[in-house]
Amino acid sequence: MRDTIVSNMFLIAWTGMLLGVVSGAVIGLFFHREDWMGGYNSFRRRLTRLGHISFFGLGFINFFFAISHELAGVDKPMAFAAAICFTVGAATMPTFCFLSAWKKPFRHFFFIPVSSVGAGIILTLIGFPR
Repeated sequence: MRDTIVSNMFLIAWTGMLLGVVSGAVIGLFFHREDWMGGYNSFRRRLTRLGHISFFGLGFINFFFAISHELAGVDKPMAFAAAICFTVGAATMPTFCFLSAWKKPFRHFFFIPVSSVGAGIILTLIGFPR
């Protein structure tokens, strides 16, 4: 029977990839307009692009965690805590990117996804078998 952490992390990873494709398709409908969202270098447009690409980036992190956990045998309690951290990061990074593009004060919440992913990495490293 497959490990539920691994199964869930693969599901989260592939969901992130799909959301990256969907968000890219939506953004792609407007990117040809040079003035869209204030122009290419505007804060709003940069954060929107970051939100789109973070779906892929966090999807890859979740994918690699699932492989690492499965192959290396990361300690179960550490793996469970790391999986929660990576899931929070995958959900909140694109959310706060898009919210910050909409209303700038949301940028103050980036500590949530950043610290979640950082904690997930630390927990994974601690959980590697010696």
